[in-house]
Amino acid sequence: MKKIISFIILLAVFLGGCGSIFSDKEIDRGVLADGKTPKDLYELAQDELKSGKISKALEYHEKILAAYSSSKYAMQMQLDIAYANYERKDYKVVLKQLKDFIKRNPSHYSTPYAHYLRCKSFENISQSFLDNVLTNKSEKDVQSVKHAYLCYKGLIDEFPQSDYAKDGKVKLLKLKNILAQHEFYIALYYTNNNSNIAAINRCKYIIEYLSETTSMPDALHLIAYNYDAIGSIKLAEEARSELNFEHPSYTPKYKLEN
Repeated sequence: MKKIISFIILLAVFLGGCGSIFSDKEIDRGVLADGKTPKDLYELAQDELKSGKISKALEYHEKILAAYSSSKYAMQMQLDIAYANYERKDYKVVLKQLKDFIKRNPSHYSTPYAHYLRCKSFENISQSFLDNVLTNKSEKDVQSVKHAYLCYKGLIDEFPQSDYAKDGKVKLLKLKNILAQHEFYIALYYTNNNSNIAAINRCKYIIEYLSETTSMPDALHLIAYNYDAIGSIKLAEEARSELNFEHPSYTPKYKLEN
């Protein structure tokens, strides 16, 4: 009888010890992840993404974040979902998701990609703004061009050796040309409405800050016209002199209404 009691006591001690083998954190993690590994959850989320079920994939993503927040699968899942939303053209959601990823992982090897996809989202938002130039919509949408420009510039400055920075430089020049074109159209609008000083200021901005763009010769030609209109003959001559020197074969591609 004593042997049985001793065995029961020993068993109780052993079972009590077994309870300490698993930490509260590990038990919580098992519950949060339904007993699945981060790899299991990631693969399940991938299957849902491939089926176009982003909301279901997000459920698995939440489980990965809750149970395995520092795992490589949690970080990769964030990028995968952001890209899926990018493909759906849900750019506002993408920007929010990538901003969160960059904030959490400023030095991760995938962070340059996150920056690049964020820049692409801004760029895609801005693509059609010139279709409605000089409208309230264009004045609003040009902000997304500026956001894209600053985003690519930030990417190049922060990760100059990355492949994304190389493509960013090409994108940067394209966006710079778009910004200059926008400024020129505004200057042309002011010119046709006899707002010569406002037109001059817009042209000055192109000449001073966007001089390497395709709108530079147009800006010089238009600023000379507006200087003539306000009687600043010397300044008009200086602008035409620079235009003839830098762009000797220039021919205006636009028409003035007055």
